[in-house]
Amino acid sequence: MAIYRMLRTASFSPEVNEQLAAAYEDAVRALRLANRADPVTTIIARRIIDAAKTGERDPARLCALAIKDLSASKLPPPLPARRPE
Repeated sequence: MAIYRMLRTASFSPEVNEQLAAAYEDAVRALRLANRADPVTTIIARRIIDAAKTGERDPARLCALAIKDLSASKLPPPLPARRPE
């Protein structure tokens, strides 16, 4: 899973890593990507980490940023992001 490999070398706190992982899982679920080896998952992970480097921490916003423009390609329409419990 792309984001988990990337987070091992990133310089975020464990709490931020959890937020980024949640955003990644929501984005992958929203785009219905069952194959975690799909190259799109790497793009999603990179977008989430890049957004986090600018200071964004909200998983819903990170998810939205990650899937922006991807849903217009060959991918199926995105599902709504998971709501915080």
